[in-house]
Amino acid sequence: SRSEHPLAESVVRAARERGLAKEVIQSIEFIVGRGVTGVVGGVALAIGNAALMRDWSMSTAPLDERARALAGDGKTVVFVAADGALAGMLAIADPVRDSSRAAIARLRAMGLAVVMLTGDDVHTAQSVARQAGIGSESVVAGVLPEGKLAEIARLQREGAVVAMVGDGINDAPALAQADVGVAMGGGAAIAAEAADVVLMRSDLTAAAQAVVLSRRTMRTMKQNLFWAFVYNVIGIPIAAGVLSPAFGILLTPVIASAAMAFSSVSVVTNSLRLKRARLS
Repeated sequence: SRSEHPLAESVVRAARERGLAKEVIQSIEFIVGRGVTGVVGGVALAIGNAALMRDWSMSTAPLDERARALAGDGKTVVFVAADGALAGMLAIADPVRDSSRAAIARLRAMGLAVVMLTGDDVHTAQSVARQAGIGSESVVAGVLPEGKLAEIARLQREGAVVAMVGDGINDAPALAQADVGVAMGGGAAIAAEAADVVLMRSDLTAAAQAVVLSRRTMRTMKQNLFWAFVYNVIGIPIAAGVLSPAFGILLTPVIASAAMAFSSVSVVTNSLRLKRARLS
């Protein structure tokens, strides 16, 4: 209940729906990329992934077969240990939105390569990737926060310009490392602080729309610079008297100021076209 992690929120919500009593927490420690440990109601608890269980020298063998089956269905498995003994496990499903597959297809259609970075094990990751329309070769699973950061840095060293979309505490380092960090709305506060762009809703479609808007904004800026350049290239020589010897044409201060005002109006008008841009 003291964690911002989506898995923790799911467990707490399910416990409340079942009317389970809230126990007194004596101590608690968050293990990044692994889970949480602490003492609750006098019982020493460890709740997290298989790596956390190994850290506590506990074997998950009795549940491994069932865990693999659940992971193959796209569920995240969370093991629970009490007083040094394996007590059970939870399976948490985060259904892939119908819009996510369409959003990923749209990103690819725009010429972008999509890579999935996740702390989940490879079975869960591959299942989710299939549902989202991401190829198995583009999945990096079982990575801690530093692993996500290292993967971003590797892609950058290879010359890629990387945009990272994330919403959790574990995503914050990678969001800061990426050329463009994009935080999903409703995610952890630290993710929003580390990102360059914060989307207003937790929907991957918004990320695709942000790319469309950014490209149209850059195109509009280039158009504005082009026309401003043209105005000056034409106007400055005339104002300097280039046409005066042959044609007797000079720009009076009134005409020059009117031309500059028209230049500003055209730039602003062109920029206002972004209000009518269709992002979907």
